[in-house]
This record gives sequence, C-alpha cells and structure tokens, in this order.
Amino acid sequence: MKQFEEAFKEFMLDTPFADTAHDLSHIQRVVKTAKQLAIAESADLDIVIPAAWLHDCVAVAKNHPDRALASKMAADKAERFLIEIGYPQDKLEGIHHAIVAHSFSANVTPTTLEAKIVQDADRMDALGAIGVSRCMKVGGAIARHLYHTEDPFCRTREPNDKNYTIDHFFVKLLHIESQMHTQAAQKEAKKRTEFMRLFLDELGREISNEA
Repeated sequence: MKQFEEAFKEFMLDTPFADTAHDLSHIQRVVKTAKQLAIAESADLDIVIPAAWLHDCVAVAKNHPDRALASKMAADKAERFLIEIGYPQDKLEGIHHAIVAHSFSANVTPTTLEAKIVQDADRMDALGAIGVSRCMKVGGAIARHLYHTEDPFCRTREPNDKNYTIDHFFVKLLHIESQMHTQAAQKEAKKRTEFMRLFLDELGREISNEA
C-alpha cells in the first residue's frame, strides 16, 4: 500500500484544487482520520485509503452549479486512474461508492462501512479549529460577508450561507455531529462541535462591543 499511496499523492499534486480549503493538507488530514477510523472499525483499508486520497480529485467550486456532480466525476476519474496503475480490480466498486457518497452535495447515502468511514473522515475536517478555519477560507473565496449585522446568529431569520459565512454554521456545520456513522467519529465530532460553539460565543461577545 505504501507504493500505491505515493502514486495517490503524486496524482493529487497534479490535480487542481477547487479552493485552498480543499488542498493537499485537507486530503492528508482526511486520509489520517480515515485510517484511524478504519482500524477502529476493522474496515477494509484497501478501499478506505485510496478513496480518502482521491475523494476530491475533481475540482468544482462550492458555489458552482455542477457541485452536486463533483463526487461522481471524482469517482469516475479515480477509477480510471486506479485501473491505469494496476490497483486490485475487486476493490474498485467499493472505492467508487465511497468517493461518490462522501459529498454533502451529492446526497448519496453510504451503504458500506468503508463509505461511511470516508464520509465521516471528510466531514470531520469541517469541524473544530480546522473546520472554523476552512469555513472562513471558503467564505473569503466566494466573497461572502462574515455575518449579518442585525442578526448574526440567525435568531429571528432563516440562515443564508450564500451571503453570510457565519450562517453556514447554522445551515450545516453544527449538524454534522449528529450525522456521523462510526462511534469513534461521533466522539471526536462532539468535542469539535463544542469548540465551534465556544467560537460562536466568543464572536458574539466581541461583536456585541462594536460601535
């Protein structure tokens, strides 16, 4: 697997990234988390590892109209690449499904343990300190305002994360914890979500002092 992983990394280094929140460091964190979850859950590493490495091998911006198709395009591209490098063919179907199902936008339910693990690992990277940082990077890349000045925490209005970055916490990020499949991921997601709530509390304190 080590030799294959070097090939996976080289392949991703040659792949344009959708934005700086979905760069090689994101891929490497997802791979690390996916390995940990796979070992804890006794999943097939020969499926989990390539799926984690290659899950974002097609770059489509968050606000692009084809975003929902990105994971299917990535799965198809990954499968072609894996065939080219001689990866075991009996693993390809599982890898393809894990890549398709990892995406929020695709709205595909993972049906295998390996797909659940890859989805958990990818979503974990949207939580905690790294999740807050990535959210801000994406918000900047698509020119969203940081928060709604009259109601920053959506207390009396529907959240709109097309316009406001902080609204994305209420649309998506604070709900991820309840969507985790594996026990290990659920435990870690709870810790990271608590950190994000503390971040929002501190943000509220700071902006309440604005003139």
